[in-house]
Amino acid sequence: MIIIARVLITGASRGIGAATAAAFAESGYAVIINFNNSKEKADALAYRLSSEFGVECRAVRADVSNPDEVRAMFAEIGDIDVLINNAGYSSQMLFTDITDEEWQKTISVDLSGTFYCCREALPSMIRKKSGAIINISSMWGEVGASCEVHYSAAKAGVIGLTKALAKEVAPSGVRVNCIAPGVISTDMMRGFDSEAISALTEETPLGRLGTPEDIASAALFLAGSKAAFITGQTLGVNGGFII
Repeated sequence: MIIIARVLITGASRGIGAATAAAFAESGYAVIINFNNSKEKADALAYRLSSEFGVECRAVRADVSNPDEVRAMFAEIGDIDVLINNAGYSSQMLFTDITDEEWQKTISVDLSGTFYCCREALPSMIRKKSGAIINISSMWGEVGASCEVHYSAAKAGVIGLTKALAKEVAPSGVRVNCIAPGVISTDMMRGFDSEAISALTEETPLGRLGTPEDIASAALFLAGSKAAFITGQTLGVNGGFII
């Protein structure tokens, strides 16, 4: 009997998440596409990937910042082999303008959501003594960004969670790694004008912005057997923006 590995990707209806879903589907994984608000996009993506690659793809709604919804999602989907915590939220503002609500929303989605999903995924992985968790952080979680203190703090927390959890579950055969993307061309760049985008491109030593597919390729590598001896690491996919 052929056993098909199953991957859950949070925030997968567009951008990095959608590209990652496509990469895993193309590689033969059964893909579970988590979304919160973008049901039509998620359903369309699941249908396209299933049709194109002949694998099981389904879309499942849950707000990852809500622990009850995360529990319900895992009860619905069952065991998974790979978890990719990609769902995120960001905004730019001066530190003095960050409201309690904005702080809580950022921490709840970017950090608490990662914690909630890891908590639900791990019992079956530990029981099977295999599994891979990949958390999507940011290069700003490594070095911090002006006017993004709340986002930088949340993403730094994701890196710390990754390192600590990797140590704890390694004896159970579960690997936990982190990807820290640089400037990636996604919907999150909509607020930047052409001058700002040009400046970011020039500041990137490889001379271009990253693509969602760049991150998807890194996630596919970290999930697979070629990364079997890699855990607790933060892989910077940033074109040399920070070194």
